[in-house]
Amino acid sequence: MFPLKDDVPADRFPAVNLLLIGINALVFLYQLTLGRDGMEAFFYDYGFIPARFFDGEGPPLLPVVTSMFLHGNLLHILANMWMLWVFGDNVEDRMGHGRYLLFYLLCGVAAVVVQTWSAPRATVPMIGASGAIAGVLGAYFLLFPGARILTFVPIFIFFYLLEVPAIFFIGFWFFLQFLQGTMQQIATGGAGEGGVAWWAHIGGFVGGIVLVRFFVRNFRRWRFFAGEGKA
Repeated sequence: MFPLKDDVPADRFPAVNLLLIGINALVFLYQLTLGRDGMEAFFYDYGFIPARFFDGEGPPLLPVVTSMFLHGNLLHILANMWMLWVFGDNVEDRMGHGRYLLFYLLCGVAAVVVQTWSAPRATVPMIGASGAIAGVLGAYFLLFPGARILTFVPIFIFFYLLEVPAIFFIGFWFFLQFLQGTMQQIATGGAGEGGVAWWAHIGGFVGGIVLVRFFVRNFRRWRFFAGEGKA
């Protein structure tokens, strides 16, 4: 399933959300100028490597932030930025610009922490905005559960457009992350070398679920399918 748009209008201009998308795009364009070897070195300099962190090599905290703005290829960044475009504006609308930026970064930190816990000796750089974006999904899950997500669903050779409640769409997304993260953990014995950082997605999502109540004024528990999904 792939989300195309939601039905919740935002009252505020999503300045921070667009800024985050713009920064990620600019960094990716810069990566393309480096060539394959240069890009790999860039990832090792600014991606987060759990083993290097525990060995005390390099700046310990800078890669926690910089890793959120690096992407491995065009599909990686397009998928992440589209998810941020669809869901981020409404979360920023509820939080306000400054709080949304801090929330986004903290969710990215939570993603790094959980991924590191799952594979503390991994030597492959962790890169990508998906952990922080998972936190945005976690906030959206609580704030707009009744929103309708227009979803592209391929089934064999057929393609469907379905409106899916956000609570089901995001809930199913999280189930897939947990399932694949668990399978990866079993297959690699906790090494977590290469591939998708599934536990970063899980950590970011749970971080968003926990943190959202501290970043939304007058936060209330969601009302199931209430109107446009607002709490």
